[in-house]
Amino acid sequence: MFTAKNKGRLALGAAAVGVAIALSGCATGDPLDSGSSDENANSETIVVGSQAYYSNEIIAEIYSQALENAGFDVERQFQIGQRDAYLPALESGEVDIIPEYTGNLLQFYSEDTTATASEDVYAELAGALPEGLTVLDQATATDQDSYNVTADFAAANSLTSLADLAGVADLQLGGNAELEERPYGPAGLEDVYGATVGFTATGDTTVDALVAGTINIANVYSADPRIQTENLVSLTDPEGLFLASNVVPLVNADIADSIADVINAVSAKLTPEGLVALNVESTVDKMSSDDIATAWLSDNGLS
Repeated sequence: MFTAKNKGRLALGAAAVGVAIALSGCATGDPLDSGSSDENANSETIVVGSQAYYSNEIIAEIYSQALENAGFDVERQFQIGQRDAYLPALESGEVDIIPEYTGNLLQFYSEDTTATASEDVYAELAGALPEGLTVLDQATATDQDSYNVTADFAAANSLTSLADLAGVADLQLGGNAELEERPYGPAGLEDVYGATVGFTATGDTTVDALVAGTINIANVYSADPRIQTENLVSLTDPEGLFLASNVVPLVNADIADSIADVINAVSAKLTPEGLVALNVESTVDKMSSDDIATAWLSDNGLS
């Protein structure tokens, strides 16, 4: 259940209590403690939400700690659920900011969109959001469909991009069964990149099949930690075959300006490889979101 929040940001009159009450921006302090002397503290309490997904929670914790480092008081509402739960909370002001994904969010609000490339999706998303919501800068980090090969296969065939596949023979693509009919499946690869591929339905064993050599291209989500642990190479998609889903902060418009500098600095440092590494720290190294975020902010000069 969400904590109700006064959108007036707790502006209390001094006459009501006979003393001047200053709201402290320190996350560990009492927000009604008049003894605070931190001149740089911010008066807003920012509620940071997350989806019920470990990778999303890590990003939300990074946002939270970055805001706290900047003097904001932060309340965490993590593991909220799916869009039908957290979007109403954002629109009502119960939650102020949550990490989102551009392509999936655009499709939620605009089912008929034809945008796929990162900048096109981001530009269209800004106009598709309901009044009162906005997005800050998107990161280069993504969580979307991607095509991956082993590092050895990439080196042997000089592969960095999907465009390079056109010159390679005997390609076998693996993924969930429905990929065979998706617009970005075998037909899409041929239409957009001139690459001819066979298809094998590999389902949950897709990465195992790639490593074993049963297939040589695998449909894997771009933030999957196995991209790092199995030494895979994600091929770039310059023509926008896939719907781009960059990590983007979705925020209440009324507080966007006050937190933009802090959150945009985070987005500027959050790369595709970096997000994969964060997910490895969670799933393989079993680190907490708190510790992962603290180390990441320090490593990126944001603490």
